[in-house]
Amino acid sequence: MGPAAWDRLIAAVKGEHLTNEELKASYVVIRHNVRTYESGGVVEVVKGRTNAETILKNFETEQSSADRHEGWRYFLEKSTIKAGTDPAEATELRQAELEQRESDATPEGTNGGGGFAR
Repeated sequence: MGPAAWDRLIAAVKGEHLTNEELKASYVVIRHNVRTYESGGVVEVVKGRTNAETILKNFETEQSSADRHEGWRYFLEKSTIKAGTDPAEATELRQAELEQRESDATPEGTNGGGGFAR
């Protein structure tokens, strides 16, 4: 968990309020490998930032040292995917959202690779 996430978790424990959006939004917990850039996909979809941070911490605590040494980490991402969605289905939905965002960000007439169209 990054420093900003810890700060938010500590603020929540101290009773500092989260926004209504943070309380009601869905968050996906994603597993990925920082060494190979391989995605392990969505491992859980939860409602509320505080719940998401708690689940993230649980995954990190339960993770074996060998798994962590291999480069596997967890992170949170705000999502439109409904809390409780099956992780495999959530992974597919997230991938479709990422592809759509990428498609929307690529101007027509370019090669999509960041270079010049020929």
